[in-house]
Amino acid sequence: MERSHEDEGAVSLALPTPLTRASSLSADGRDVYVKNETVLPTGSFKVRGAQHSLAANLARGPIRELTAASTGNHGAAVAWAARSAGIEVTIFVPRHPNPVKAARMHALGARVMERGADLSAAIDAAYEYARTTGAFFLHDAADADVPAGTALIGAEIVEQLPAVDRIYVPMGDTALIRGVASAAKRLKPSVRIVGVVAANAPAYLLSWREGRVVETPTADTIADGLAVRRPLAPNVTAIRQLVDEVQAVTEEEMLSSMRHLHRHEGIIAEPAAAAATAAYLRDRAASPVNVVLVTGRNVAPDVATRAGIPS
Repeated sequence: MERSHEDEGAVSLALPTPLTRASSLSADGRDVYVKNETVLPTGSFKVRGAQHSLAANLARGPIRELTAASTGNHGAAVAWAARSAGIEVTIFVPRHPNPVKAARMHALGARVMERGADLSAAIDAAYEYARTTGAFFLHDAADADVPAGTALIGAEIVEQLPAVDRIYVPMGDTALIRGVASAAKRLKPSVRIVGVVAANAPAYLLSWREGRVVETPTADTIADGLAVRRPLAPNVTAIRQLVDEVQAVTEEEMLSSMRHLHRHEGIIAEPAAAAATAAYLRDRAASPVNVVLVTGRNVAPDVATRAGIPS
């Protein structure tokens, strides 16, 4: 049974998360395992980074209020961490956010402020709020402590499946893939890391290819977790060093992979969370032992309807 949103603030992280062979994706001589992060509080991997960062920063000094900018999952994760620590939190989101994710943030006690048409505008608003109020801005893409939290995913994968050859990772603001890749490659240097972006939000793919920041005018995708149009230069440098391949998947490929995961593996995945599976389904000439990350289950009702899955 799914835990209610109201109960999530009192839940601790149960780690490691499951790594299960997906029979519907596997074939003779090629095994595929799903690393299911949707079982974590708030339904997303983001609590790993938010909790780790907040704990690290509280060790450095008191924090009166947290702020963050998010399309939803990071905001819910920051709200969860803040509630656990008894700290006020204000989250900036783009206009018309995913209602499921907005409801999670509100239920966890966050003040949610809609600003601008996309994540970049929400980030600018959060920076200004932090400047004028003194709130601590836990910026997912720029915070140095977040990837240490997501690195646990990479370490868990190698420990759970030492034979892993290839890991497919959704790539939004890159905090996830930087953490996963650094830990996995430290433990197993031969492992290949495949980043997956939305074809409608290719800024980090273009930046990875060209070795410099390439901004895009829009990031118009159903995968709000991948909707990045303004990469950060340090992150581009990092993924150039850590990520072996970057692939782009279409909106329909993500919807199809959402259907596949629900029907065949019993997993509800939002578009960004299903992106890694979408890349594998197209890239079936992959390695003998593959892992796809499924990173969040907070599906907007209209997208669930398009995918033909429960919301």
